[in-house]
Amino acid sequence: MSFDLIIKNGTLVTASSTYRADIGIKGGKISAIAETLEGENIIDAKGKLVTPGAIDTHVHLEMPIGKYTSTDDFYTGTKAAAFGGTTTIIDFVETRENQTFVEALEMRKSLAKKRSIIDFGLHMTIMPHDIKKLDQVQAAVEAGCRSFKIYMAYGNRLNDGEILLAFEAIGEAGGLPIVHAENWDAITTLIDKNLNEGNRGPEWHTRSRPAVLEAEAVGRVIDLATYAGVPVHIFHISCPEAIERVKNARIQGHFVTAETCPQYLCLTDEVFEAEGVEGALPICSPPIRGIIDQMELWEYLSSESFHTISSDHCPFTVGEKAEGLDAFNKVPGGVPSIEMRFPAIYSRGVRDGFLTVNQWVDLCCTTPAWLFGLENKGDIQVGKDADLVVFDPEKTVVLSETSLHEEAGWTPYKNMSITGWPEVTISRGEVIVKEGKCYGEKGRGQFI
Repeated sequence: MSFDLIIKNGTLVTASSTYRADIGIKGGKISAIAETLEGENIIDAKGKLVTPGAIDTHVHLEMPIGKYTSTDDFYTGTKAAAFGGTTTIIDFVETRENQTFVEALEMRKSLAKKRSIIDFGLHMTIMPHDIKKLDQVQAAVEAGCRSFKIYMAYGNRLNDGEILLAFEAIGEAGGLPIVHAENWDAITTLIDKNLNEGNRGPEWHTRSRPAVLEAEAVGRVIDLATYAGVPVHIFHISCPEAIERVKNARIQGHFVTAETCPQYLCLTDEVFEAEGVEGALPICSPPIRGIIDQMELWEYLSSESFHTISSDHCPFTVGEKAEGLDAFNKVPGGVPSIEMRFPAIYSRGVRDGFLTVNQWVDLCCTTPAWLFGLENKGDIQVGKDADLVVFDPEKTVVLSETSLHEEAGWTPYKNMSITGWPEVTISRGEVIVKEGKCYGEKGRGQFI
């Protein structure tokens, strides 16, 4: 058999095994895995790990939030993702009030298709004005959008009754609800209390969103999902109190899965103590918490209580962040993590002894593909898409706004040293990043 490309001499890492083999690629698919394969177009992966392409199931590219729009568009964001070994993302769709789910999906899909260099999927957001459209959920699923975002915070939050109605509609359509879980009524009360007392600095962001209130909301949404008889996925868990609710629910037999993010695993609330705008830059929600919370999250990851690690990439410029310096609640929330996510979890997780290499791949590649129905992604198997990463486990990169490829012009991980970095990123058999250069063309990404 002839191949378009062969990856030779690498150590293959999947969610379940680690072994030495060659991979033959043809027509954008993995067509052979064998001890030795021969051909003309070869990438020598000796001394390197070969993993599935990473999957980031929670990103916000060119996303309007109030008067701001997240700084990375579908080109710059997916380019940065590819440099970090990510070959598939899932972003979001939001409808206008008089727009159907399918119409909104087609608009967002068209925008992403023009710019993305990697494959992408889309979650549908259900907002208060969408409750009257719940009979359209089935059509959205049939159009290729099988997961539905529900907020328990901000202006687009649903109340408990609306959440229940949404869960029932999503369950009937065979979809998966995904939830931003925080107790918004209590949080806004604490925000107002702190501002009235003159507590306006960025450190009061975390203090206005205590862990116990995140955990309460996670427990409440699990109870609502249990009553509705639907599975549920909890986004960006930041504290041990919340993941403990998920763990206990699973012990009781409920289908609940959970995500955390690099900012909760690599940063602590000390970042808010920096002077001026530097202290406001890392504001995101749920908030970055203390070192004890961080270490306990790693322990929960190690014991397989979490199922995915996504970036929740949603950056804004320094100038936009600075507009909220007079009050922490005015700072647009979100941090850039789309490029560093996959290698950082290797460096901090595997090299520091919290995770095995197989758990790393499972959390960043395999379970995300399974959970969100990406049947041809997330694993190294014959017949799957040839989405692969040649990963150098010894390469060290010091993170900065110049070493990364995101557009925000800053990174909360500045000066963090990461050991382990992608050398080659392959999407559907095409080399899109190699040795620090991007070869992926704008618009080559496919909607999944």
